Amino acid sequence: MRLAQSAEQEQFAAALHDMLTAADVPGAARRWAAGDRSPGLAIWRGLAGLGVTALAVPEKRGGLGASPVDLVVACEDLGHHALPGPVAESVAAVPGLLTVLIDQELDDQAPDDQAPDDQRPGDQRLGGERPGNEDLCARWLSGLAAGDLIAALALPPRLPYAADADAAGLVLLVEGDVAALAVAGARHQSLDPTRSLFEARGDQVLARGPAVADAATRALNLGTLASAAQLLGAGRALLEASVRHAGQRVQFGQPVGAFQAVKHHLADVAIGLEFARPLLDAAAVAVAAGSTTVPRDVSAAKVACADAAHRAARVALQVHGAIGYTQEHDLSLWLTKVRALIPAWGSQAEHRAVVMAALTGDGEAPCP
Repeated sequence: MRLAQSAEQEQFAAALHDMLTAADVPGAARRWAAGDRSPGLAIWRGLAGLGVTALAVPEKRGGLGASPVDLVVACEDLGHHALPGPVAESVAAVPGLLTVLIDQELDDQAPDDQAPDDQRPGDQRLGGERPGNEDLCARWLSGLAAGDLIAALALPPRLPYAADADAAGLVLLVEGDVAALAVAGARHQSLDPTRSLFEARGDQVLARGPAVADAATRALNLGTLASAAQLLGAGRALLEASVRHAGQRVQFGQPVGAFQAVKHHLADVAIGLEFARPLLDAAAVAVAAGSTTVPRDVSAAKVACADAAHRAARVALQVHGAIGYTQEHDLSLWLTKVRALIPAWGSQAEHRAVVMAALTGDGEAPCP
């Protein structure tokens, strides 16, 4: 299955691509890795201007209420440009989490013996008169839609760390049946130099009970879908870079792209990416429809997109030769991004287990 993009989606994708191309994302990513967030955050504000940060936020909360298909269109291009920051979390998962919590009515307020009003993390971030947790979540959704907030999320065991929590204005932690505002703890460096992973410690309870489980499931599905789209976009970028280099690098008096062995490798990458896209499309449609096959479809999309991106990365290294291994070459930004995103939001083994369980009739529960 291949979904044809509407005219509006094509225009949106083209505008997003043009904006990111003009923004020098590789330069911003290098400065982000060095600790200078300002160029990257400026790009995030540009995304808000195009409506990217508002896609998954309901209209009544200041967003666009767009479909998961629109979300996939945006996240694929964000992966294509290797944008730094918690893309899947901030653009997809956290809006989905907060929306479900509000729709099912938060029934647990923070205990009175927590920090005094002027020290509550929610009040510090958004100001105001000690709002209830439901009011806080509504205001966070509005802030995400407007681009005033970037959000990080930890959902152990599948998502044990909060990515880029130091750059986020909102960090959330969901463990079991408890959703909480969190603070960043110990830092762990990812293989991707633009990505830092933080242990999250719960600081203020937002909700507990069955509603949290539903919200976590929605967040996991949206986050995994967005991550799969990023991988597909990164794979496309790696293939494009490989084709360009193969046409420029000369061996034995002709471009290496003229050699049959190189052509075969590049063709295999193109086929893998093309075969992954229908699974990504199907997963987006299933999520939009609330289908019972969502766990299977999302896992299948993540497996296919991750495998395709991994093949694209390996071939890109082979085609570029020694220069592809250097940090100075921009190729490294996509190589490390792919390597970091493949195990994010559940390992390949976990997602394959979900697909196998669905195919054999043993159930379609999300990854443990």
